[in-house]
Amino acid sequence: MSPRNLEEVLKAAGNTVDLLRNSQIGAYVYPVVAPEFSNWRSEQEAWRKSAVLFDQSHHMVDLFIEGPDATKLLSYLAINSFEGFTPEKAKQFVPVSYDGHVIGDGILFHLSPNKYVFVGRAPSANWIMFHAETGGFDVQIIKDDRSPSRPMGKPVVRQYYRYQIQGPNAKAIIEELNGGPMPDIKFFNMGYINIAGRQVRALRHGMAGAPGLEIWGPYGEGDEVKNAIVEVGKNHGLHQVGSRAYATNTLESGWIPSPLPAVYTGEKMKAFREWLPAASYEATGALGGSYVSQNIEDYYVSPYDIGYGPFVKFDHDFIGREALEKMDKTKRRKVTLAWNGEDVAKVFASMFTGENRYKYIDLPLSNYANSNYDKVVADGHDAGFSMFTGYSYNERSMLSLATVDADVKIGNEVKIVWGEPDGGSRKTTVERHEQIEIRAIVSPVPYSKTAREAYEGGWRVKG
Repeated sequence: MSPRNLEEVLKAAGNTVDLLRNSQIGAYVYPVVAPEFSNWRSEQEAWRKSAVLFDQSHHMVDLFIEGPDATKLLSYLAINSFEGFTPEKAKQFVPVSYDGHVIGDGILFHLSPNKYVFVGRAPSANWIMFHAETGGFDVQIIKDDRSPSRPMGKPVVRQYYRYQIQGPNAKAIIEELNGGPMPDIKFFNMGYINIAGRQVRALRHGMAGAPGLEIWGPYGEGDEVKNAIVEVGKNHGLHQVGSRAYATNTLESGWIPSPLPAVYTGEKMKAFREWLPAASYEATGALGGSYVSQNIEDYYVSPYDIGYGPFVKFDHDFIGREALEKMDKTKRRKVTLAWNGEDVAKVFASMFTGENRYKYIDLPLSNYANSNYDKVVADGHDAGFSMFTGYSYNERSMLSLATVDADVKIGNEVKIVWGEPDGGSRKTTVERHEQIEIRAIVSPVPYSKTAREAYEGGWRVKG
């Protein structure tokens, strides 16, 4: 009989690392949104120099949580404090396992008393739904799943469109759309603006390092709202950003999107694994990179490892609190690695010389698995993982976001092992290849000077 849930999938596989490293899920597809509207280089440059429109309507789960116990449920699952988290505010929501390791994250919007929407990736949404169903909480959940990766010509409909207007010219665009000054909405607070005769809900954000807004509304109104933004944006250098460039913005601003969810071990997690379907993200996702351990727990990260330390507040009871209170908070920290251009050029040259077969580097986003772990070597010893890799046209550099040992200092040179051992795993995204060591300079997070000095909220720096 075929496995029915994640727990049965893991038992049938024998070794969790081997299962995930050889996943056959294929390449990640950013759904629906066109790959490029102009070209990815100009689109990247626009969030630094003019303005961009991000279409976030399709690649994330929207989870609507409502009921008398909604706050109780979410507070129980989050390392974040809910003190002062009143309606019309939003926050980055981070759940951890019972052992204090990150399951995922996302943005939690407090819409009204006892009513929230979580927007993010599958692992955190699944964790919320599991506890809502099994934990005795008086809540109702509505899941609006991410759009299909391959719609195959079928219509795609979401409950809401979700856009962001970002960049140094965003304010001017928003004010022209609004027909007046940009509303005085504080960072990660919500308000309203007018677009095309409609009152549109807005979140004050700063994803590209300059003040901007995230807006949303009924999906059927999305085209009209988008067309109005694009028309006004013509006079302000606005670029629509396609799916190729979209995810690379985090290389400059410093958020690691997809650590491996820490759900594969632990007796307390068994009920969750039995709840997760055999076709779930957690059961089918791919693990890639040069770092290989036969112990899946070696891939888990703590909030402190990836910059979420400032979020951890011990003013409430939550899953993982006891473990986090005891955990070493200074073992590793998040950094940007700026890759050596000459070493990167060797990888590209191998496509033409035939002398070596190095792992292909795709541009602008170079990840080839759901969760990526490339070995970082400092002074001859393993010193952490490089976890998210791509190219910044703004910085003219390959960059990766990493978590490294505390004694690895800013300005140090380290080596990243690029490519998988033994010629590569059986993932469909991996060709036969050799490994190569690529030098890199340990650099701040965020890497972008603009984002580092001007990013509203500041948690990326504080972390």
